[in-house]
Amino acid sequence: MTTMTSSSWQQGMMTRYESRGVSPLKEKVHTATRNLDKGAFPHAFCRIVPDVFSGDSASFLVLHSDGVGSKTALAYLHFKETGDASVFRGIAQDAVVMNTDDMLCVGALGPFLLSNIVSLNSRVIPDQVLNEIVQGFQDQVEAFRKWDIPIILTGGETADVTDLARTLAVDATMISRVSRERIIANDRIKPGNIIIGLASYGQTTYEREYNSGIGSNGLTSARHELLTAYYGTKYPETFDPGMPVELRYCGPYRLVDRLTDAPISVGEALLSPTRSFAPVIRDLLEDARSEISALFHMSGSGQTKELRTGQGIHYVKDSLFPPPPLFAEIQRVSRTPWREMYQVFNMGHRMEVIGSERLVPVLEEIGKRYRLDVRVVGHCEASPIAPRNQVTVVAPDGERITYDGPEA
Repeated sequence: MTTMTSSSWQQGMMTRYESRGVSPLKEKVHTATRNLDKGAFPHAFCRIVPDVFSGDSASFLVLHSDGVGSKTALAYLHFKETGDASVFRGIAQDAVVMNTDDMLCVGALGPFLLSNIVSLNSRVIPDQVLNEIVQGFQDQVEAFRKWDIPIILTGGETADVTDLARTLAVDATMISRVSRERIIANDRIKPGNIIIGLASYGQTTYEREYNSGIGSNGLTSARHELLTAYYGTKYPETFDPGMPVELRYCGPYRLVDRLTDAPISVGEALLSPTRSFAPVIRDLLEDARSEISALFHMSGSGQTKELRTGQGIHYVKDSLFPPPPLFAEIQRVSRTPWREMYQVFNMGHRMEVIGSERLVPVLEEIGKRYRLDVRVVGHCEASPIAPRNQVTVVAPDGERITYDGPEA
């Protein structure tokens, strides 16, 4: 068993993800925003502000924006290869879920107001693609209503930005109101809390097909590590021409090839629509809200998401889900170090609940209800570098990897 600290890794070494122009830890963003107001609940997963519309001191607003990122390039590849534009309905689902599931982490259960922005290169994106995206947003509104979580479409913006976009970008903004007593503020994390993961992969009762678990993060690396150079040659509009040649579409697979140990193709795995945990979190908040110390949506930054939350906490994840087939295959063909894999991808669970042990039977019962795997993946300790936080993960080969949080 070996140990590698974040400082030893970062000395003069750039990850494959960073070499492709993407930062797993978003250091530039955090630097640019470090002096901004953190909102009424500074540790909360999303910024929460007073309800300036009602003036009610017990009411707060959550406004959130997120998008699909480079997953749209994969949908574009699929469309160009097959002529099937319906894949973009899944892209709309991604845009909705990346917002709702972040907002679930502060206790917001709607109603939500939703607005979307589609920025596209009209030379390469036909009307039928836009039609499918619009229908996809409507489909998601109906799906959430079935879960008693109302979303109201308020319109949006479609921008023809041919000079700026190589293909297209799909983003959304949502707002909701939350009362003070229902807010999950992430300010109660303490040593002794347990960490419970909700699986990102498999097939729940509310999904029509197997989900690879990829979500909408890490797709720049996933796409280039797995897919063959054929796509780069045929569709140069799908990548940055400044990317190093050896990192462009350097994998062995076509979209139609079968993914090892999974019931779907590589293309289907990469395009699996982002799973929402809304029904599960709704039930959890109804049954055991008082036992919850924190909720984390393990999206950008992968399993290191907690590094900026809490003070002097060491998040020890020594019983993680085995890497699902898609992530295992990315690591196998690319030989990407486990340290980078756990920073870029969720690696098996995309929603995390931290709190008391009394949460375990509650979540296990909810998991059975929705056919969702639930697992205690670790626990919280006092950080040895307090007041800074740490995250430690144990990789499949036994490597113990520790990531140090920023200065408090």
